[in-house]
Amino acid sequence: MNLKCRVKVCCISTVSEARRAIDAGASALGFVSAMPSGPGIISEDVIAEIVRTVPPPIGTFLLTSKQDAESIIKQHQKCRTNTIQLTDCVDIDTYRELRQALIGISLVQVIHVTGEASLAEAVRIAPFVDALLLDSGNPTLAVKELGGTGRTHNWSISRRIRDSVEIPIFLAGGLNAMNVQQAIETVRPFGVDLCSGVRTNGNLDDAKLTSFFHTFYL
Repeated sequence: MNLKCRVKVCCISTVSEARRAIDAGASALGFVSAMPSGPGIISEDVIAEIVRTVPPPIGTFLLTSKQDAESIIKQHQKCRTNTIQLTDCVDIDTYRELRQALIGISLVQVIHVTGEASLAEAVRIAPFVDALLLDSGNPTLAVKELGGTGRTHNWSISRRIRDSVEIPIFLAGGLNAMNVQQAIETVRPFGVDLCSGVRTNGNLDDAKLTSFFHTFYL
């Protein structure tokens, strides 16, 4: 049932973690650059080093909290991922500038599903990006939560977003071996995104990774 749903393993911090995630079955990897909060933050130099070792069929996502095109472009020129994951809101003109400057690079916008307003936000933004990633952060806090919370959100809203847009949807937020099947059945996303659900004390846990993919492919 789940074979057509992609798996992105996020918060990759070493070449070893990247290799182990790919070997387990991940089709994409996430690399967290500077954020106001959350786990897995590594330097742009380390991101670039790891990305160079990832084979071309694998998606490489640069998670950025920057909101202006110039800064995002500079980050990408250093990190060289094939996808940019925008974890905070940006102006519509920023999407246009990124498209012009970064030919062939996919843009994924994070929508933090906090309530009904998230549906309208997703519908507004969808025409300007290649995919949406529905997460459980809260960018309105004094210290923004832009991902990596380990919390689930209201999947019924995520399903309504999925049914309202024509681009792929990734589902994130507190997913693990125990709840991923229910999440997929409820939302029917293009892909799922993992961080805390396959980690122990911040490190990629091979036992949790194996357990997740065993459950995922049942």
